[in-house]
Parts: sequence; C-alpha cells; structure tokens
Amino acid sequence: MMVTENELREIENGFIDIIDDGISASALAEQIERFKTGFPATSLERACTLNDGIYSIQSDEKDELLGHFEEAADGGRFTKFVPASGAATRMFKHLLARLNGEELSEKDTDMVQTFMDLLPIMPFYGDLQDVMNKAGVSIDEAYASNDYNLILKYLLTEQGLNYASKPKGLIPFHSYENGYRTPFEEHVAEAAAHIKDRMGRARLHFTVSPAHEQEIREHIEEAVAKYPECRFEVTFSKQSRKTDTVAVDMDNEVFRTDDGKILFRPAGHGALLDNLHKLRGDLVYLKNIDNVMPDRLKGATIEYKKLLGGLLVRIQAQIFECLNMLENHHCSEFEVAAVAIFAVSHLSMQMPANFAQMSLEDKVDMLRVRLSKPVRVCGMVKNEGEPGGGPFWVNGPDGFVTPQIVEKSQVDMDDSVQAGIVRKATHFNPVDLVCGMRNHRGEWYALKNFTDPETGFISSKSKDGRKLKAMELPGLWNGSMADWITIFVEVPLSTFSPVKTVNDLLKEDHRN
Repeated sequence: MMVTENELREIENGFIDIIDDGISASALAEQIERFKTGFPATSLERACTLNDGIYSIQSDEKDELLGHFEEAADGGRFTKFVPASGAATRMFKHLLARLNGEELSEKDTDMVQTFMDLLPIMPFYGDLQDVMNKAGVSIDEAYASNDYNLILKYLLTEQGLNYASKPKGLIPFHSYENGYRTPFEEHVAEAAAHIKDRMGRARLHFTVSPAHEQEIREHIEEAVAKYPECRFEVTFSKQSRKTDTVAVDMDNEVFRTDDGKILFRPAGHGALLDNLHKLRGDLVYLKNIDNVMPDRLKGATIEYKKLLGGLLVRIQAQIFECLNMLENHHCSEFEVAAVAIFAVSHLSMQMPANFAQMSLEDKVDMLRVRLSKPVRVCGMVKNEGEPGGGPFWVNGPDGFVTPQIVEKSQVDMDDSVQAGIVRKATHFNPVDLVCGMRNHRGEWYALKNFTDPETGFISSKSKDGRKLKAMELPGLWNGSMADWITIFVEVPLSTFSPVKTVNDLLKEDHRN
C-alpha cells in the first residue's frame, strides 16, 4: 500500500489545520507505511530479578542515601512531574456500560453491584446527594426502587457531576475529617512532604488537557493554599498536537470521520517526552496521577521516594566522577578498568567481548559514550497480577543486553520462549521513577537522542462506530527512555495502590 502524492498533500494540509507548523509529508508517509509493516517485537533475554537487575536497598545504607537526598532537596534540585491529562472515562467503564444498556460480563455485573452497594462510603457521595437534591431527586428513593441508572446518570453525565468526562485527577479519591482530596491534592500533599528545599519551595509540573486546564489551575491553587509553610511553584503543559499520529482503517487506508475529515489521534504518553525535556529539570520524580495514598499510608511512600532520590544522587555523582576522570587527564589502564568495573557492577552495563583487546584510547571513548546518558532510578514492586509492564533484560540492536521496562504488548506472546520469560517475571513497574536530566557539565540532555523508535506500537480503536488502527509513540518510561542508564530498585508493595477503576477506591488502602 503506497500513499499517493495528492493524499499526502491532503493529510499535510489537514494537519496544518490542527496545529501551527504542520508535519512533513515524509513523516506522514513513514507513519502510514509503519501501519503496514508494524513494529518488531521486543526480544527478551530474561526477567530482571533481585540481585540480577533489581537492586535491594539495605538497611545499613539508608542513612547515607537519605543524607544524599536531603542535601539535594535542600539545594532545590528536585521537581515532580505528573502526567495528568487523562480523562476518568476508563475508570467508570463498567458503570457507563450499565448506563448505556450494553451487555455486561459477569465480572462487570458484579463490579456494578458492588459499587452500588458501597456507594455511600465513596468520598463523592455527599456531592452526588447534593446535585440530586438540587434537581429535586432523592437518592434514597432511587435506591429503594433499584433505579441505578438514575443514580449513574447524575454521577457520570452532564445532568449531574459529569465524572465520566472529567480529568481523573479531579475525581475525589480519599475522605478526610474536613472533606475529601482528589489525586491532584494528594500529589500536592506528597510534594510538600518530601521535595521542599531549604527555602520552603516545592516544584510540581502537571501535564493537562487544554479543555480542563483552567479548572485544574483553580483547583490546585486552592490545594496549595492549605500549606502556608510551603511555597509551591506549580507549572503546567499540554501534549503537543505535533506529536499526534494519523489513523488508518483496518485495510491501512487513511481513516476519515463521518464528515470526511482525516483523523489524527494523540500518540500516547510517549508524546510527553517533549514536555519532560522542556521542563528543564535537574532531578525529576515521575509518577502517575492515580497512584496516590491517603495520609495514613504515606509513610513508606515518602521514605522510598527519598531513598530512590538519594540513590540517584549517589549514582550520578559516581558517574560524573568517572566522566571527569576520563575527560580531564591521561587515564591509566588501571583507572579505565576501574571505570569499566563500576559500569558493569553498578550500572548493569555489558562490555564488548573484545574489551580487553581494545586500545586504551578506544576504551576511554567507548566508556565516555556509554556513561554520557540520562540516568533513571525506577522503583519496582513484587508482581501480584496487576496488568502492565515490568523489568526485563532485553537484547538490543547493538548486541548488548540492557535492563528495560517492557509492556506485554511489546512481546510476541505466540513465541513460547518469550511468553515463558514474561510468566517468570517477579516484579512489576508501578511508574515510580526519579530521573537525572543533566550531564556532568550541568547541561540538559536532548532526551529525544536516547529513545528507541522501534518500540512504538499499534492498537485497535474505534471512531463513529468503526474500527481503526492507532499508532502510539514509544512509551515515556519504555522505549522513550530505552537508551538511558537504568537502575531498578525493589520498593514495598505498600507504595503502590493505583486506581484504575472506581471500584479500586473500595480497597482498604483508599478507605479512611
């Protein structure tokens, strides 16, 4: 399937209608051809496990790591980056299906019933009562007559709270004596507890959807006002429309909406790499909007946030020392060997099979290139069946095996060997990262230079009742960070309690 010149011109013009500068015809042609060829499956070598790709912080080193963290925090080096542009639609998927009269699976039927049975303990129940009362509708009478659809209508649609169309970060998650908190408010509370500098400043950045930006700004302004002892510097960004990708139908023809327009779609969270780069941060924590704990359970989360940050500071200082030594004087064979041993034992790097036979100059050049990369320290929890990616040793195109975060969708599960490796995984990626964004000279890395473009993926979606194929860029913590120096660290399961469906709010972790 080849795209005609006229069609490319039309696609390019259509994209210019959406964004300021448009996108090149050649880039669009590459996208459309990629739908035909697909992306290669990731080649797993083995799962990362404790002491084989996953580091365990020992009790006797905690004080040292906390010291490194506190020094960096006092100096204002940390920022928190939270992707928060996602809508809550998926969170209410089973309830929307019930409201729309769709046929439900047995599991979804049970989830709907559980939700309705326990709705009164949800943090937003009072708001639901209020909006129904204002409309002259009694929630008690609706319950008595089993009119669940009436309740769901006021919960999910414009007739009431309209939660199905709100950003996930604005949905009440946790109840407190003086009200409730949303995920945005919990991230503010978490930041106040662990990244304040010596001047009392805490820096946060949220990626938001344009349609809800003003509402979110006002909400966070109210949230930070509750912490007068902390001076928050909160910034926002939106996912660039320039990263959108064209959609195709199931025959790889350009997809057109019912009104004849060419459809472009957001390219997944991998598109946020540009937002992360433009943040111009030094040490940046990255965490999903929906993985938040109430105050009573924040202890372990805060402790391990600090430990991960301290470990990054220590590792980064060691890398910088090595680079300064490699660059600033004539190294001896012994010094170069020491750097290589550090890279292998502390950074999970492989050296070439002929490393011993390489000239001293070639060894120095190779080590400088391998060490001159952004660094990330990633928390990993024990795998208890949550859907999502995990830590694996991956065979790279350069012949080296490196630690990577890999989603199941990237693996050829029809290959019995590869599927067997996935099944042996012991740990899960909770998206709990801290990233070193600068080099040893204090300059910001160009993050786009450290991605693996072959790790994007194609998914099936629908529009106007018709199926389509959508293309997503390499995930932000997957292929977009594939060429970073990566350290995996085991963190307690108690630091991870995401809310993927509204029923997750009924778990003990989220109930006060």
